[in-house]
Amino acid sequence: MADRPAGAAPAAPAGPQQDRSRQTRRRLLETTVRCLATHGFQASTVGFIAAEAGISRGAAQHHFRTREALIVAALEHMFDERVALLDRLAEPAGAGAERVHAVVAGLVETVGGDLFRAALQVWTVAAADPELRAAVLPLERRFARGAHERAVRLLGVDDTDPRLRALVQATLDLARGLALAGVLTDDARRRARVVRAWSDQLAAALGAD
Repeated sequence: MADRPAGAAPAAPAGPQQDRSRQTRRRLLETTVRCLATHGFQASTVGFIAAEAGISRGAAQHHFRTREALIVAALEHMFDERVALLDRLAEPAGAGAERVHAVVAGLVETVGGDLFRAALQVWTVAAADPELRAAVLPLERRFARGAHERAVRLLGVDDTDPRLRALVQATLDLARGLALAGVLTDDARRRARVVRAWSDQLAAALGAD
């Protein structure tokens, strides 16, 4: 986790009070991510998030004095959660094309979901907000590197080969595109067909069919 965001309150004293403070802070961050995903960036004010989290606005501002500090901390929390999802991707069973399909399907499911929707809300605003963009870009780059490294390990490919590296990147770009396509409608059936079609092509390119 990065240093405390500007505007965040100092750490609480040690002991039971600190434990309660940490629990409240985590609830605030988790609620912020949920609010971003379901209500959008503009609606996710400190007051709204505090009410959704079941705490007072004053208690929220004890932890984060400004909305910007809360949003940046939530981004860092969201980054950690997305990395944790990547880390939990298990080594797929089997071999050949079915193994490749399992890897691709796992990456697609991990890249999408509520965390993607929350991130999408922030990306949209960050595109026109230089300060927010400066906070978002390093986190996204770290996540992209982590996703690429995890995909390389799971697929067992040589990342020094430019062609194979491009195939891994195409897989991750596909995962993000499918996540975006599913934001407005339930695209599960079409997504499954696309994942199967791409994984078959990828397995053939890797010599794993």
